[in-house]
Formats: sequence, C-alpha cells, structure tokens
Amino acid sequence: MAEFVRLDPGTLKALREVNPRMMSYNIEFAEVTGGTFWKAYTPGQIAGTEPFNVDMSGGLAAAYKDLMQVYPPIDLYDEKLRKLAKEFGPLWVRVSGTWATKTYYDLDGKMGGKVPEGYLNTLTREQWVGVLDFVKAVGAKLMVSVSACPGVYGTDKGPIPPWTPHEAEKLFKFSADYGVPISGSEFVNEPNMLSDTGFPADYTAADHARDQKIFYDWLKANYPDCLYIGPCSVGGEGGGFGKEGEDAGKKAGGGVEMVLKTCSTRDLMGPDPCPLDVYSYHYYNGVSERLAGAMPAGHWLPEEANSEAYLAVALNNARGNAPLRDEYCPGGEMWVTESGDAGGGGDTWASTYLDVLRTLNEAGGFSAITDGVIFHNTLAASDYAYLDRVTHEPRPNYFAVLLWTRLMGTTVYDTGEPTRMGAHVYAHSRKDGQDGVVYLIINNSETEATTVELPKEATRYTLAGKGGNKRATVMTLNGCDLTLGAGDALPDLSGAPQAAGKVVLEPMTCTFFVL
Repeated sequence: MAEFVRLDPGTLKALREVNPRMMSYNIEFAEVTGGTFWKAYTPGQIAGTEPFNVDMSGGLAAAYKDLMQVYPPIDLYDEKLRKLAKEFGPLWVRVSGTWATKTYYDLDGKMGGKVPEGYLNTLTREQWVGVLDFVKAVGAKLMVSVSACPGVYGTDKGPIPPWTPHEAEKLFKFSADYGVPISGSEFVNEPNMLSDTGFPADYTAADHARDQKIFYDWLKANYPDCLYIGPCSVGGEGGGFGKEGEDAGKKAGGGVEMVLKTCSTRDLMGPDPCPLDVYSYHYYNGVSERLAGAMPAGHWLPEEANSEAYLAVALNNARGNAPLRDEYCPGGEMWVTESGDAGGGGDTWASTYLDVLRTLNEAGGFSAITDGVIFHNTLAASDYAYLDRVTHEPRPNYFAVLLWTRLMGTTVYDTGEPTRMGAHVYAHSRKDGQDGVVYLIINNSETEATTVELPKEATRYTLAGKGGNKRATVMTLNGCDLTLGAGDALPDLSGAPQAAGKVVLEPMTCTFFVL
C-alpha cells in the first residue's frame, strides 16, 4: 500500500538536543598493530550472484581459519584516508576491539617487537603515534579500552588476582605527554563475553565488577577529565538481535549463548556498581553469513534487510538499554560504541546501498530515543567499513553519513508520524544554523512509491542504489553517481530545488528535505 506523508514544520515539538559528535566511528586495534581480521567477500558475493558458504562441521573455531586472515598495520598517514575522514568534522574516534584487550604496549621499544608471555600482540611507539597524529589531524576526541589479558594479571588460571594499571598507565601517560590525551575510556571491549574477550581463563562477572571499580578509581585519580564509559556489553538485554527479537535478547543475543559463554550487564556491574559517566553497549542487527551456521537465529537474509522487523532492531536495542542507562548512569548519555549491520565483519551487502537504509534509520531513530554517540564499525576495516580497506574508496554508507553530518542539526523533533513500511520520518534542526527544519524520509518499500506533500519550497537530496539496484556498490544523489573525482575530490553533494506540493519518493530511497 502506497503511503502519504504531509510535512508540517509548524506542528513539530522539540524532543532533545543530541551530541554534536553523534556520528563517530571505530578503528580496530587489530588495524593499528596489524593482525587477524575478517576476510573480504568477493565481488560476486557482494553483488549476490555468488553464494557464500562456510563449513561449520568442525565447529566455529575450526571455521575461523577460512574466515579470517592476517592484515598489515593500517597507514593512518595516508593522505586519502585522512582527507575523507576529516570531511565528517569533529567526532570521536574509538580505538578498541577484542584485540585491544590482549595487547602489550611496547612504547619504549624494549621488547623489540616480541610479544611477552600472556599477550597476543604488541603496540609499538610508532603505531600509537600514528593514532595520535591521526586523531589530531581530523579534529577528533580519542576513546580507548585497555589491556586486561593473562599477561596483565600474571595468570591464566583462577583465582584471578585484581587487575593492575601498569599497562594502562603507559598508554594514558604517553598520550597525554604527546598532547593528545585520551578523552574517554571503557575498561575492556565486550566484557560479557568473559574469557572470549581476552580475560584469563575462568574469569567471572564478579571479577569484572571488582576490576572495573579498580580501573575507575585509578582513572579518576590520575586522569579526572577522561570520561568513564561502560559496561560495553554486546547482545542480549537491549532487545537482542536476529529474527527472534526480544526473545533472542533474553537468550543472550539470538544464539550467542550456544557458542560463547556470556553474562548479563547486571552481573558485570555487580551488587555495588561503580559510577559511569556514560552508559555504553554494542549493537548489531544480527550476525553475518560468516557466522550464520553457528548462530542461525541471529542471521537475516538480504531479502529481509528493508523489512520493518529488521529496521526495528537498532531502535529496540536503544529502548531496551535505556532502563539500564537510567539505573547505572541516571541523567547520562547512552553510547553505542560499536554499531553495524552484522557481527562477524558485516553481511555480504554491508558495503552496498542496501545497508544505507539501516544506517540512516538507526541515526534517526536513536536520536529520537536518546542523546548519545553511535560509533560505526569501522572506518576502513572489513565489509561494513565506511571506506574500502585497500583503496579507501568511499562506500555508500560514507556518503549517507556525510550528508547526515552536513544537514542534520542537534535539535531533534517529534514528527508525529508513526513508523510504517514506506514512511520512516525523522526531523532535526538545520545544521547550517538557519531557521527551518530538515526531514529525513526513508521509503523502505520495494514496490510502492511514497507521496510527500511539501508546504513550501525545499532543497531535496534523494539517495538510491545506482540503476535501482539495492545491492549497488555505487549510490546516487538525485540521480548522480557518488564517486570520487580527480585528485580524490568529493562529488557534488548539493541538493536540488524542490517546489512546494506533492513529491513522489520512489521505492527503496532515502530523502532529506531542507525547509
């Protein structure tokens, strides 16, 4: 059924002011040091013309050899990478991931590249200076998580001694002395995965509750201006992910518990929780084809990626985590410190236009629910990244988020429009500071156009897959391809004049109207 939307800016009611750095991103620690990460899909798999198959007969651990590969460190001085990253304007850069939990900070070079016992890898001075220089160059604030592996504890068997800050102090002091202080920190990445996140064997939620308080006390005593952000859980209580929705959440994330040992956020926080400056969690819509065989309840098919149920997952996670935020960080912001279409490096369509609907819907819905920051995973690693790992060519999500950051201001309005197939309607103030409003309307129907009635002349920005292909790797803006020009120049991102009256939005399009 075709939908009709009448825009009436005069009836909008302000909901809140959101963080101006809301659209931020991650750089994986495995990128910085070099390390194991997800293998890229083939062009045929991305296009949907070639199947993606994983042999799970030997279990998930055995399958990893075919799913992962070793990558060299990222060059954060790359001119093209920096140029494109800087276009987003001021934001947060989070350098973390499970790899971060297992890293030794060899900032004085004494290890000479060797990995000490109890760690998985080392971070060199040159690599960390590269991160600090990058953060400074793009005008960002730096967020991290710290090492908490057997090497830090001095054991890999219980009982687990208390965490000590000897590694964290090296990272924080070096950064501060270099002139790029760490402005925010989680304790560790996804601690509810327990030993699978890098903790010693037999590590428990009670150990985490104890150690998180130790980290908090150390942080506030030595770096009081650094935000403490936590607990950084993934899956479960926020509404879950996958087709089972909230039921999946009660089962620790739609199948995660069948593969990995997990615990709840309340277990992690313990009976005497430490204060949080910001409440954080991780959200993914599901698990990718790489992990679908091990966690089938968490996987969505590409034919479902525009469905109401699929697009609701991010917003269900925000609503589900809000009570936990209110409990552990009353009055604070809520940050999604990893976000993307699917755990396991992204789905085959993560680098195509099809994922733009999810990305923009998450941004619009999240800001209507809460204030906070969304860290897209990642800038330039794996198939869900904004930029291709090798060429740094922008993917559709890069341009979609760039338009969001240029157009959408910090005041969020209640549009009064119920969300339904063909009409996901969001409204913000204008980023340029002028009087007026910016609407985002997502027509996620594959078959029906949506008619919008404009009360006055506007500027229109309509995004679509090239040639009407929802899995296109090139996105169009008002019919023009969004690709880099000579010298890696950005394409023209200007809107088109749109007269007042009825406007037809074609199926599977995302449109900004600046009034």
